Amino acid sequence: MNPIRSLIKELAEKHGRRRESLLPIMLAVVEREKYLSEYSMVEIAREVDIPASEVYGTATFYSFIETKPTGQYIIRICKTITCSMKGKNQVLFAIQDMLKIKLGETTPDKRFTLMETNCLGWCHKAPAMMINNDVYTELTPEKVRDILSGYMKINELN
Repeated sequence: MNPIRSLIKELAEKHGRRRESLLPIMLAVVEREKYLSEYSMVEIAREVDIPASEVYGTATFYSFIETKPTGQYIIRICKTITCSMKGKNQVLFAIQDMLKIKLGETTPDKRFTLMETNCLGWCHKAPAMMINNDVYTELTPEKVRDILSGYMKINELN
């Protein structure tokens, strides 16, 4: 059996085959695969017995559920007015310059994906970004270059 299909079947057995099981199943697939493919959405719909369009609608509603392949590290830059007022654009330019990608793109080596997202909840320490599940605040172009250099070194060591 296909590994994704096996995973979804296992998750449906764990969480149940009800409409309210949809989000936990989707999040578990994203945690493992880094995104929710069309194939995964169809398989989830089959297991939970709901239309694939409902799975797709739910997946695209949530900003933290990716429906396209992403890099190993997903960088999410807060796009709120508070972060913008406190220098988000300069931070974003520094990231784009360092990684040689624009918003919505992934580096050719598949290590980094750059995205904007709604509020991260760190307005009091803006501008903020997340790299996977790690939050970074009070960013400056210099600080963000140091942070990204650290992630680049991690990959060089592995």
